[in-house]
Amino acid sequence: MLKTLAVIVAFLVPTAVQAQKRIISHEDVWLMHRIGDPALSPDGKHAVFSVTEPSYDSEETASDLWIVATDGSAGPRRLTASRGAESGAIFSPDGKSLAFSTKREGDEADQVYLLPLDGGEARRITNLSSNASSLQFRPDGKAILFQTMLAAGARSIEEHDDRTDREKERKDTARAYDTFPVRFWNFYLDGREPAILVQELDAATPTVIPVAPLRGSFNPTGGGENLSPVWTPDGTGIVFQATANRDRAMFEEIETALYRVPAAGGSPQRLTPPGASFTSPRFSPDGRSLYAHESRNSTEKQIYFVTRLARMSGPDWKNVSIVSTSWDRSVGGFAVSADSRSLYVEAEDDGSVKVFRFPSEGGAPELAYAPASGGLSGLDAAGAVMVAKHSASTDPGQIVRLNPAGKDTTPLTELNRDRLAELELPAPEHFWFTARNGKRIHSVLVPPPSIEAGKTYPLVVFPHGGPNAMSADAFSLRWNYHLLTSPGYYLLMTNYTGSTGFGEKFTDDIERDVLRGPALEILEAIAEAEKNHPQIDLTRQAAVGASYGGYLMNWFNSTTTQFQCLVNHAGAVNNESQYGVNDGGLSRELRMGAPIWETGKGQWFDQSPIRFSSVWKTPMLITQGELDYRVPLSESMTTFKLLQRLKVPTRLVLFPDEGHWILKGPNSRRHMEEVLAWLGKYLQQRGRATSESF
Repeated sequence: MLKTLAVIVAFLVPTAVQAQKRIISHEDVWLMHRIGDPALSPDGKHAVFSVTEPSYDSEETASDLWIVATDGSAGPRRLTASRGAESGAIFSPDGKSLAFSTKREGDEADQVYLLPLDGGEARRITNLSSNASSLQFRPDGKAILFQTMLAAGARSIEEHDDRTDREKERKDTARAYDTFPVRFWNFYLDGREPAILVQELDAATPTVIPVAPLRGSFNPTGGGENLSPVWTPDGTGIVFQATANRDRAMFEEIETALYRVPAAGGSPQRLTPPGASFTSPRFSPDGRSLYAHESRNSTEKQIYFVTRLARMSGPDWKNVSIVSTSWDRSVGGFAVSADSRSLYVEAEDDGSVKVFRFPSEGGAPELAYAPASGGLSGLDAAGAVMVAKHSASTDPGQIVRLNPAGKDTTPLTELNRDRLAELELPAPEHFWFTARNGKRIHSVLVPPPSIEAGKTYPLVVFPHGGPNAMSADAFSLRWNYHLLTSPGYYLLMTNYTGSTGFGEKFTDDIERDVLRGPALEILEAIAEAEKNHPQIDLTRQAAVGASYGGYLMNWFNSTTTQFQCLVNHAGAVNNESQYGVNDGGLSRELRMGAPIWETGKGQWFDQSPIRFSSVWKTPMLITQGELDYRVPLSESMTTFKLLQRLKVPTRLVLFPDEGHWILKGPNSRRHMEEVLAWLGKYLQQRGRATSESF
């Protein structure tokens, strides 16, 4: 594929004055360049990041590494130009080279490559039949650890290759399992095991560091299991995250613990105590502290807990304390300051993603940065420099430098500047109201591309999935806000009870009221939005939801007739049947409040949309990926059959090669064409303006 100069132009050409802005299209959404999270050089002077140049033809999509000076003295420049997408780029300890993984011509899988920054081509330093990921330089810079997936029982590359070859010779296609789980998100578990490997830069083959029978946490995109390995500060050991009880997922909560294993080989030793999961290990620059995310196990009275930041210290880092112990927000990405005295954390807070500062040994948080729009991700720190990616519904993302003293940021890139300048992208509005249940509820309202005086506009309601997630000012490829409003609609997204970023209790409250309460809050938000925006036409309403949001669509059809139509992507309809076929374990039972065989207890029946389906009247578009094992095809098929039985106008659109999310370019375009056509069909006519209760 010939490389274009599109990215260079986006960075360097001044924005032309636009006579008139235009409405966004799916091509705009899909083809805008996408920026990855930044990684800093050891001295903090440079940040490296990926830039993807998308295409509807996956073979034509390109992704390369770019580098930028963090002081803003020079614009970004491209480092690589190849067919293979590079990922996981890291600087060597001396800052003179980059390591990354990619699959280039002749490679069987993603390999580890080393690129000198003073000139020259990248050279491959591994030659494996399985993908390499999660790269980490040893502190002396002479070796790289990474993780891969090996054939069950393999303790060397040779054993892995031999077992893989024998597996290929099998004539049958059977899968056999003795314990749960069997599959996850969009792939079946195949018996391979996560492994940590160490590649000396001057050696021919890597050394396998055994961690079996421990397992990594699942990667929802099907990329294997995540161990998140890191070197100990002296380079003699490796700390990683793993589970020891995954085969008991149907009757125990799965715990992820941190383990330490000698780099020379040996038995992994558990570092963290039971009763909680610990993930994302990271050492402080002074090597005295090990930090990680901590998530407590469910109890009879509480299911959801915020993710806290844990600090491990002392001999072998076994003294565990909680840095954010009194904070009622979940810790996201985090970085440790150069002097190891401060921690900077990303956190969802009241409808936005902000950055907070904590003393390294714990204490009260201090707001370090609150974006005027959008939010931050990919926080990284080195020296006295902090960088992150800032994105919003009006911008897919830019690399920025954070300035804690001024609590502001300096942009380091201007990706997609010209294309964005052409588009009519109204800024989202945030509003709060007090619901009848006494709770303060936050919502995001996106206006139509243009509003004319004296004209009214339909409303599309779009609750987030999860349900433990948050609607915010964010850019989405799958459900782009401005694409949904492009025909001339208002878009309302309400952070109902169960949403994250509003306190632990607020999020946990959904666990015993999984549908009824959140649905009522959304309906109240509709009335509140119209009160503040009288140009919203409540005789033309629609609701769109995916995953948990699709589950809500079935509940709306069971409890109200105020919507002219519904769009349901991968939404559950029957609590019992979804329990039997989805990829989850004990968590579904905990949420429902009782074992499934205890008839009449919990929410198995009381809040299952199928039990109320006799009153369904609202036309529904149903979309579904056939490889979805989180909310499997059987749920959408059941919804479709019930609506057909009731003679309700229905359309079912299936994607045989997609999972829980519609991710492929041509499928994404078709999906949004179907959604917008369905909304247009029903929102052009005036209909019911108020809810009818059943």
